[in-house]
Amino acid sequence: MSCSCEKNEVSKKILEMMKESGAHLQGHFKLTSGLHSDNYMQCALMLRYPKFAAYAGEELAKLLAPAKPDFILSPALGGLIIGHEVARALGVPFIFTERVDGEMRLKRFPHPGKLRFALVEDVCTTGKSSREAAQILAADGAEWVASGSIVDRRSPDCLPDWDLKSLVKVCFATYTAEECPLCKEGLPLVKPGSRPDAK
Repeated sequence: MSCSCEKNEVSKKILEMMKESGAHLQGHFKLTSGLHSDNYMQCALMLRYPKFAAYAGEELAKLLAPAKPDFILSPALGGLIIGHEVARALGVPFIFTERVDGEMRLKRFPHPGKLRFALVEDVCTTGKSSREAAQILAADGAEWVASGSIVDRRSPDCLPDWDLKSLVKVCFATYTAEECPLCKEGLPLVKPGSRPDAK
């Protein structure tokens, strides 16, 4: 049901850390996109270990460094730890957006103006939360120069032209609620993500 499309040493180590920390879950999950899947990457379980978070942040920073961002942006909650680690590795500030009444907003920070930023997320499935966060800043003049995630689990037809740098690329089956074989089997549905149900 899954495939790791990256075979380098970094991706192998990340997958080992996922396994060791229990971050790769199997069951019946409702993703933040609204789709269902039998696999879920709960990166918070991996990132709770500072040495794993530091390693992932340093490696992702290497991929984003050529874009020379002035700061890192992440959506809360999933991107908070890895975004901060990437910013630390690059020596730049870190800010985050969060949901207020269902809408992503830059609540705790002033808008940075026309600076360059890289978007950092833990796991990307459809890119909705990530891109929503970035577009808030870009709409008011900031320059969105790069995007990165620990895990890219987008389907091949999901934003194929989006240059998303990732440490691991995985392929997991996803289903609409109407087509989900796990629902038809009557397996309990779990929603581990942080975003409200997709409309």
